[in-house]
Amino acid sequence: MTIIWGGAGNPAANQAIADFVAGHIDGCERGFSDFTSLGVMEDDMLIAGVVFHNYAPEAGVIELSAAATSKRWLTRPVLKAMFGYPLDEIGCQMVVLRVSEHNSGMIAIARRFGFDSHRVPRLRGRDEAEIIFTLTDNDWRAHAVNQR
Repeated sequence: MTIIWGGAGNPAANQAIADFVAGHIDGCERGFSDFTSLGVMEDDMLIAGVVFHNYAPEAGVIELSAAATSKRWLTRPVLKAMFGYPLDEIGCQMVVLRVSEHNSGMIAIARRFGFDSHRVPRLRGRDEAEIIFTLTDNDWRAHAVNQR
């Protein structure tokens, strides 16, 4: 697997990764604006993407949106890049994920990585809650993936 970066230095890849992620998330038809992305390639195919958006530098907070077509994408190098960019490179103190209450796979992943969760009824519409997951830089650095 290979990690590729979008961003201002690679705008075509940036948009392609963001389109991939938006295309795999229900309710994300509008896509993203003002973002940087990370892609995971396997055999020259994009199998996963992470979009870093809604950056609030004054608060040190950024939102992550991710999607994948393979369960093998969350390797240690990908995790270190995915959290290293916001928490180490741009100095965020917290990352945020917004997840449908129906997305049991992503909910399990977020809990496994130590995110705190807050369920907000109707945030995805009249009949669907959204779970806001937060992970501080301190909690990420204490996670087992960083202890080796």
